[in-house]
Amino acid sequence: MSSMGKQVAMAVQVVHGSVMSADRTSHHARSVGDESWAVSYLPGRTLSTEQAVVAMQIAEVASDLERLTPILGLTPLEAIGHVLWPLFFRNATQ
Repeated sequence: MSSMGKQVAMAVQVVHGSVMSADRTSHHARSVGDESWAVSYLPGRTLSTEQAVVAMQIAEVASDLERLTPILGLTPLEAIGHVLWPLFFRNATQ
């Protein structure tokens, strides 16, 4: 979502079947063969194609959080904590 409440599409591109990039992050993934990928912010991990796409989508969400959370006077981690804490607490008491 943009700061105006409109949905913003995420776009992960695969270039020549060997590199994944995204519109709103500098992170990337590169093919390491056998349908496996290495993502720039997850060093030492080898991911499936599906996992690499999800990792790139998460990187885009993080970029959005960095842009949006200062409007609330929060850091991205504080915002995530506020959003997830009630869910964690609810699940822990069930």
